[in-house]
Amino acid sequence: MNNLYQSEAYTLSKDRVTQGAFEAIALSPTTIHSNYQSPVNLDISPDLSFKFSINGKDNEMASGKNHQISIIAVDGKFETPVIRFGQQLKEPLSKGVFLRPDTKFTIKLDLREVLADFASKGFYTTYDGTKIYKADFKGVFVAGSISPLIWDFDNLSNHQELELKDTDGDGIYRITLEMNQAQEKKTTASSWKLSKDISAFPQYKSTVPIMDALYNLGLEEMENAIEPDGTFRTGKEWAGVWTRDISYSIILSMATLQPKVAQNSLLRKVKNNRVIQDTGTGGSWPVSSDRMIWAVAAWEVYKTTGDQAWLTKAYSIIRNTVEDDLKNVYDPQTGMVRGESSFLDWRDQTYPKWMQSADIYASENLGTNAVHYQANKVLAQMALLLKDKERTEKYAGIANQIKEGINKYLWMPEKGYYGQYLYGRQFKILSPRSEALGAALTVLFDIADAVQQKSVIANTPVTKFGIPCIYPQIPNIPPYHNNAVWPFVQAYWSLAAAKTGNAAALMQSMSAIYRPAALFLTNKENFVSTSGDFAGTQINSSNMLWSLAGNISLVYSVLFGMDMQANALVFKPFIPEILKGERTLTNFKYRNAVLDIKLSGYGNQIKSITLDGKPLPGAMVSATLKGKHQIDIILADNKLEQGKVATSADYFSVAAPALKKVNNQISWEKVAGAETYHISCNGKEIAQTQDLSYTAKQSGEFQVIAVDKDKITSFASEPVLITDVKEIQTIAMETVAAKSPLPYQGYTTNGFIEISKAKNNKITLEIDIAEAGIYAIDFRYANGNGPTNTENKCAIRTFNVDGQFAGTFVFPQRGKEEWSDWGFSNINTVKLTTGTHEFQLSLEDWNENMNGEINQAMLDYLRLIRIN
Repeated sequence: MNNLYQSEAYTLSKDRVTQGAFEAIALSPTTIHSNYQSPVNLDISPDLSFKFSINGKDNEMASGKNHQISIIAVDGKFETPVIRFGQQLKEPLSKGVFLRPDTKFTIKLDLREVLADFASKGFYTTYDGTKIYKADFKGVFVAGSISPLIWDFDNLSNHQELELKDTDGDGIYRITLEMNQAQEKKTTASSWKLSKDISAFPQYKSTVPIMDALYNLGLEEMENAIEPDGTFRTGKEWAGVWTRDISYSIILSMATLQPKVAQNSLLRKVKNNRVIQDTGTGGSWPVSSDRMIWAVAAWEVYKTTGDQAWLTKAYSIIRNTVEDDLKNVYDPQTGMVRGESSFLDWRDQTYPKWMQSADIYASENLGTNAVHYQANKVLAQMALLLKDKERTEKYAGIANQIKEGINKYLWMPEKGYYGQYLYGRQFKILSPRSEALGAALTVLFDIADAVQQKSVIANTPVTKFGIPCIYPQIPNIPPYHNNAVWPFVQAYWSLAAAKTGNAAALMQSMSAIYRPAALFLTNKENFVSTSGDFAGTQINSSNMLWSLAGNISLVYSVLFGMDMQANALVFKPFIPEILKGERTLTNFKYRNAVLDIKLSGYGNQIKSITLDGKPLPGAMVSATLKGKHQIDIILADNKLEQGKVATSADYFSVAAPALKKVNNQISWEKVAGAETYHISCNGKEIAQTQDLSYTAKQSGEFQVIAVDKDKITSFASEPVLITDVKEIQTIAMETVAAKSPLPYQGYTTNGFIEISKAKNNKITLEIDIAEAGIYAIDFRYANGNGPTNTENKCAIRTFNVDGQFAGTFVFPQRGKEEWSDWGFSNINTVKLTTGTHEFQLSLEDWNENMNGEINQAMLDYLRLIRIN
């Protein structure tokens, strides 16, 4: 049979990929032709959804409420009416017409009400009650659904071409954009022909020409990804070394192919003998905490090379980093770690809109916890090799604690896979969305037991073009992590499918990697889940390191089943029957040996394996082997379990409700597509209703979840606190430390204080507690040291109660030079007895952030809420 995989969307054959009218053909192992052309610019609708943005934030109208207009050009031009900021324009949309190329589109915005409030009050109050102060006003931008507009609010302020200007000072801001420019037509190369000498690397040959050619394409792009300084380039469009990108790539195949470049790149991401967390939400670490994937990559380099000096160096770096994390991101209540989803670091792409950076820090994510589990497991194994028994037991114990937490709090037996994350404020709930990378890692790292592993692969939703990062998708969010497939994630899914013996899932997954690589003639960073096209996502790159590493890993880790261990290389091949035949891998370097490997047959059981003609016990090549050798593997042609794939249609959940509170009643507007609403109090569901309001009969933290006709849920709404005012106590910070003279606005009472390396690095408060109970404690703060999405100046402090460690407070960045933008830190929950208690907020060595110089915030007041 020539077809290896076939679906309604596309077909993978031995020598080609076919998707409708598009086809990629492997003419030889070094040449592929493709006629693929992105449909994104064909028949573009003129229907535009857009909204305005002060300072690049989503602050004009509620999420999902946008302006709506059809761009119908006359003489190549179209203008909007003058639109008042915050007042929705909703014009009838067109039918059966298309956006004309090179249309000059002028948008007119009336900002006079905002400017008048700046002049009279000093601030403007947005739809949700947020105050934007005149001193913080940086400009007004437009976001939208048709290029060159984007929906990326996090990066909007960096796009000066999307900023509206008031050139005559009349309060009417304008911008003219060129829509559907002819030069924006999205195409890729029509052919690829090997142009580099890749003979120094393992040579792969099989009876499937398209796989052979794509393997060679991966090797060539790997060569392109090595910079003159001997480090990895992340992608064609992404210069520099990024911790998670290189680490996931090294684990997949770069440790094997480029061990020295892998070492150089990993060391580039070390500072103060600790792993660097790249810029991320709210000022990087500890809001983002997945830097520990570095440890897994470093271990992979050791297993491949046996370099003892590397082992010693990496062990010290990983241990120091884990010790800092133990103080700052570990949650003793759940046994898990806090921090943003691993690699899914673009806030509203995978989180509800209401979650601020401090909320994201407090969330406990599947992928990030899988990473920390494996990092501690690696640390224990390194300690064992270095004869450090005490630490071997310590880190193995921490790993086990994380594993228990994942299985206790994130496993969903009714679905047969893990949930996305715990999220909320005082009380956390589980998001039931699937998360592809985290799910794959639970299988590969043995966080899931054998039964769970099979269940995860069989039940996690997979769509027609591959496994989306999350499922179901989030409405009103453009593709990037949302509504997208990432080939490197698909590679980890392939490895997990092979591990569980699920042949159907493996063929679907491998095909989902080969299809885009063949049609696009490059290993793209991502593509749209609904269309399979590379051109619809917010950002993309060709020659992407982790994508090409994933492509190559299919040969090494799946087909030949190479399992690098501390003292050996073990073969565990997995060949679905449809891929049966002879395949060879020559010039494969393992430590001090060079291996030529021949593999024939199919299945996942080895009938015979020889090293230089002699039986090889346990299919295990010793780490001490030297020189050139021949390995011959014959599989038993055993019938593989066909396995189940949870093929699912692309699906978007309904939007999360936005709550309003009056006294003890909460209300919300009707959510489009919702049939019922589930009410929760303190993280537990207490009612279901079809009404648009609910009167609380008890105090607590309330949330509402919208549910559609298929019983698929939205994200939970932002929590709303209903409680007696006597349960809330606030302490003005200027009463316990010197009031700051800085001219910032928006504080309460009589001022605020500055905390930094030089000022108030230790603050002690005496707190009188009238009634014993459990208290949720947080701070109202400002941090204008950077935007919400980049840089590295998250402020961090240790919290002690009566001399005992009680948690960590983080004060993430809220906007560059926006010091009058106030919000709340994360919450620490503490049990307090009646009487006086000493609270201490201090800057300790382990609170050093990624910047190293600036660790600063302004504190308005401390808040205590009695919750039990």
